[in-house]
Amino acid sequence: MSDGVRIRNFCIVAHIDHGKSTLADRMLELTGTLTARNMQEQVLDSMDLERERGITIKSHPIRMTYRDRAGQDWAFNLIDTPGHVDFSYEVSRSLAACEGAILVVDAAQGVEAQTLANLYLALEGDLEILPVINKIDLPGARTDEVVEELVNLLGVSEDEILLASAKTGLGVEDVLEAVAQRLPGPSVNSDAPLRALIFDSNYDLYLGAVATVRVVDGKLVKGDKVRFLATGQEYEVQEVGSYVMGRQPVKALESGQVGYLVTGAKQVRDLRVGDTVVSFDAPDQAPLPGYKPVKPMVFSGLYPTESEEYEVLREALAKLQLNDSAITFEPETSRALGFGFRVGFLGLLHMEIVQERLEREFGLSMIATLPNVEYHVTMKDGREATISNPADMPDAGGFQEIREPYVRATLYTPAEYVGPIMKLCMDRRAVQEGMNYLDGRRVELHFRIPLSEVVVDFYDKLKSMSRGHASFDYEYGGHEASDLVKLDILINSDPVDALSAIVHRSNAHVWGDKLAKKLKEQIPRQLFQVAIQASIGARVVARTNVSALRKNVTAKCYGGDISRKRKLLEKQKAGKRRMKQVGNVEIPQEAFLAILKVER
Repeated sequence: MSDGVRIRNFCIVAHIDHGKSTLADRMLELTGTLTARNMQEQVLDSMDLERERGITIKSHPIRMTYRDRAGQDWAFNLIDTPGHVDFSYEVSRSLAACEGAILVVDAAQGVEAQTLANLYLALEGDLEILPVINKIDLPGARTDEVVEELVNLLGVSEDEILLASAKTGLGVEDVLEAVAQRLPGPSVNSDAPLRALIFDSNYDLYLGAVATVRVVDGKLVKGDKVRFLATGQEYEVQEVGSYVMGRQPVKALESGQVGYLVTGAKQVRDLRVGDTVVSFDAPDQAPLPGYKPVKPMVFSGLYPTESEEYEVLREALAKLQLNDSAITFEPETSRALGFGFRVGFLGLLHMEIVQERLEREFGLSMIATLPNVEYHVTMKDGREATISNPADMPDAGGFQEIREPYVRATLYTPAEYVGPIMKLCMDRRAVQEGMNYLDGRRVELHFRIPLSEVVVDFYDKLKSMSRGHASFDYEYGGHEASDLVKLDILINSDPVDALSAIVHRSNAHVWGDKLAKKLKEQIPRQLFQVAIQASIGARVVARTNVSALRKNVTAKCYGGDISRKRKLLEKQKAGKRRMKQVGNVEIPQEAFLAILKVER
């Protein structure tokens, strides 16, 4: 099969929950890669979280052998890709390892935001698209309408669109046959110097970091010396092989083939997604296009609820980083929460998954601060600084300009929800860039919106106001200067650094007022009045008080002169004043969790 004629490298792209993993399951069954005994739902999704949520978090390649209707054998390399926007760079590198893509669209939902985002990535990579409408057996299936959507979107004829139900297996045999007959094979260049693309990596306890590669030119042979161009590191190839429901060693991976590479690298960060592997003898090879370092976009402080679990949290983050090089973390301290870490994530889903894995796999209980984004600050002396923690932001007079990240957002919604969705976006400082009616029912909206306005509760609000029908996708669109200020929360004139936020000046009063009111509900009453203030520098923009508990000190006075009561009340007043100066207000952990639920 090394001539490439009967090799097909392809992936499945779809919106979340359109049946991508189920289609992969049926393909594995029909090609005999898995016996019925070994079969389970979402077999390529190895994490419990992936199965529970019905999403793919990590890319999973697998090799199948398919015998077509004419009796010829084919080697199919299926690369199952994540569907969520947070992992779009990984998806783009996985697509670069393929020649074709199966585009799966739900017959009831139709084309959605991430369907298009990943489709455009595939078209940019010059991949052949095989359109498949899935779930045609559902009672709510709109098969004819979705066929029309795909005809308009792809410019294909109706005959080229395959209809299937991955759950029942209906039409899956036709999909396999179409992969063999309609998708192109890889171009084979076995005699050229080695060039291989790393499109995924994972950590093995015994082998170290394992790279998943697509050999573009030449061949990868056990015992050869190779170099990784992005890091400049050199290794000896200890093992190569294919993925067939697990790693299966082979002598060599030839041009056009997909498999794994073991070099003895100790950490996944040494094997960067998108990097090019070349032969040690020919180090001047040009890198394969498209590589860029993965950068976290969203940052949050993670603090253990018990201070003695600090080292456990450090070890847990280090272990997760072995398998996920996109996680970054560094120690930080907070006067309110103690010792913790500032952790960087690719996006909100990535953040949610990491937190859930820390709780499940390591039994940790944590407090997470409000998610922040990375700001670029130009200081008065011309120095450039990067800030991901509001506590690090300089005073208003200490910098010339602050820039925040913007994203280009694409939303798809039924026409009846356009008004509320446009209002939601405008309230979040969005700038509308376009609007297209795809048909009589669905509208495509384009906005430029600050990432900080998206990371807290935008997605939840979008889903609730559209009854779950609207979908949302975004890509990074650069940093732009904004009128941003640091909003501090003061409890009895003491700033609580963990509650600081960087907000737009126009929203500072509203956001400060909401935070102060939410804290008033959570902070228990003391024997003295507690002032909760939101301030920008020295200017207080919002304030509320937690009233004092009153002890009836005059209860023991039965009659007599009024001056006795006044004397006791004055004594109590002086005591409260003194207590307010020296008294500490303990902020309960529930207060920090409640802040995360404050609606913008």
